[in-house]
Amino acid sequence: MDKMPEIQTLMTGLVFGESPRWHNGHLWLSDWGAREVIVLGPDGKRKDTIPMPFSSFPFSFDWLPDGRLLIVSTSETPLLRQERDGSWAAHANLASLNSRGWNEIVVDHRGNAYINGGGFDLMAGEPFAPGIIAMVTPDGTARQVADGIFFPNGMVVTPDGSTLIIAESYAKRLTAFDITVDGSLSNRRVWADLPGGFPDGICMDAEGAVWYADVPNRRCTRVREGGGVLQTIGLDRGCFACALGGADNKTLFMVATEWRGPAKMFEGPPTGQVLSVEVAVPGMVC
Repeated sequence: MDKMPEIQTLMTGLVFGESPRWHNGHLWLSDWGAREVIVLGPDGKRKDTIPMPFSSFPFSFDWLPDGRLLIVSTSETPLLRQERDGSWAAHANLASLNSRGWNEIVVDHRGNAYINGGGFDLMAGEPFAPGIIAMVTPDGTARQVADGIFFPNGMVVTPDGSTLIIAESYAKRLTAFDITVDGSLSNRRVWADLPGGFPDGICMDAEGAVWYADVPNRRCTRVREGGGVLQTIGLDRGCFACALGGADNKTLFMVATEWRGPAKMFEGPPTGQVLSVEVAVPGMVC
């Protein structure tokens, strides 16, 4: 029997951690409760903190090909770009798009930003309605490119830029789209059915498998296209998101928190952690 990999704790005390990204030799992540983006070194020590220019949550981030940071949030200006001098500017106007709140973002090699949003306000207790995916071109033009997404969550774009994969948490599946020349999405299909799974944040490795975080099941699971389970890492609290990185790109970073439900997610002592484990297959190289 294979020995279970040893899980390391890199950071504790997060109010509500989310959206880890490995970028330029550092781990970046959101703390929704503290309203900041945190930058950690490979040793887990905090190297930088970027306070958010808004008080809302959730928020997620990615980078344009030229290195500038994009932040998507539920604020009055939901898509912001950080300039090289540290100032913030509006990147696009999303007001015309039908979303009840923006969630995740991924940027492809052409600079197109894909953003997903829910069709209902979970925090307000509204009844379920499916969400959408929007695309923002580098010049800031925004349009809807997919709908009918059952609670949109983590997204990845394959290294060749041909496919977008999204986690549909309420449908217990990963869904794929072809990315056309103009950035539109087509050929919608089930990439992996996940019976009993609730995919949240996701990342892809060099073999084309996807790791998905799972809050109710307190685990992070690696699956191949078609849904075959390749590896599962159990945790003692809900896993909200994951990312591959590290010196050899074989470290799986997991952000985990004790889930108390929407109404109590910021109550009580902070339980958010950044965990890491070494895996056999490195992350994808874009």
